[in-house]
Amino acid sequence: MSAALGLKAKPITTTEPADDDSDISALINRLTAEVNQIAVDKTKAIQQITNQMKMLALNALIESSRAGAQGAGFAVVAQEVRGVGQQVETIARELETQLTKRTGELVASIDRMSQRSRGERMIDLSLNAIELIDRNLYERTCDVRWWATDSAVVDCAASPAAAAVNHASQRLGVILGAYTVYLDLWPCDLDGNVIGQWPRRPLRVVGQNVAHTKWFREAQSLRSGDDYVAGDVENQPLLGNAQVATYCASVRSGGQANGVPIGVLAIHFDWEAQARAIVQGVRVGDSDKTRVLLVDSSLRVIAASDGQGILSERISIALNGQRSGFHHDRTGALVAFHATPGYETYRGLGWYGVIICGA
Repeated sequence: MSAALGLKAKPITTTEPADDDSDISALINRLTAEVNQIAVDKTKAIQQITNQMKMLALNALIESSRAGAQGAGFAVVAQEVRGVGQQVETIARELETQLTKRTGELVASIDRMSQRSRGERMIDLSLNAIELIDRNLYERTCDVRWWATDSAVVDCAASPAAAAVNHASQRLGVILGAYTVYLDLWPCDLDGNVIGQWPRRPLRVVGQNVAHTKWFREAQSLRSGDDYVAGDVENQPLLGNAQVATYCASVRSGGQANGVPIGVLAIHFDWEAQARAIVQGVRVGDSDKTRVLLVDSSLRVIAASDGQGILSERISIALNGQRSGFHHDRTGALVAFHATPGYETYRGLGWYGVIICGA
């Protein structure tokens, strides 16, 4: 665990690969359009020639009729020339029709290949985004389990007298100064009362009770000091409604993993700033028409590159029992997604990375 504990999370950006597939698709489409135009031009030229042949054949028939019996043989030739002209015209029309059909099928096939390639690339970028947050949150699980064994925190939980509380609060201040990704750290007793806090925090929470919160109730049931609670992203009223992801570990006697539970340590990860850095760091081309999202297991938006709908919007994804994939929604927008893979001992919370590219 200790190898990851001294790390401070840094935003890491991902960049979409060069759009080579789109360039090739555009080139093929252009060349196919040029072939179509050439076919149309050439068949028109053939039709003009055959029209001239038919006109010559018609004139020859008129002249042969004037010549009477002596022009009968010439009339046969004229009829044959006229028939050849009609055959050539028919072949030219069939050529134009079939060539246009085949090039149309080629364009459609190239477009499908391009859409699939784009969709798969968006899946990869969705995976990158969720992997980045998983690695970041893995460190949070390490931090909370480590700090729950800190002697100052253990002493404060064991005997929350003024001296122990002050010492623990000063210790929390040192930690917060070094780990700027946290908004606050709260040691709590087993009844859910916050018994310590860095004294320079503008919002005082010592004496507040958090026993009603889901994360505290789950922390009371932890089996050992090696276990942790990863709370849902929420607005925390005691921190000015800041968006936080709360992680908890049990404080145990002697700081031992198998010790008797004597309290709970809750650490509040500054979710909004860190998550925003990740989703805005994914480069997907036209940012005005694209949203990069992190959503929780209920498909609630918990981070958005455009800053919209956070903790209030739920999106619709055609998961179809898959952990990753892409599809087009009813507006024609491309929707790509990938489920959390977890990282090391952090299994993830069923979240998804999602990219929506507008039509």
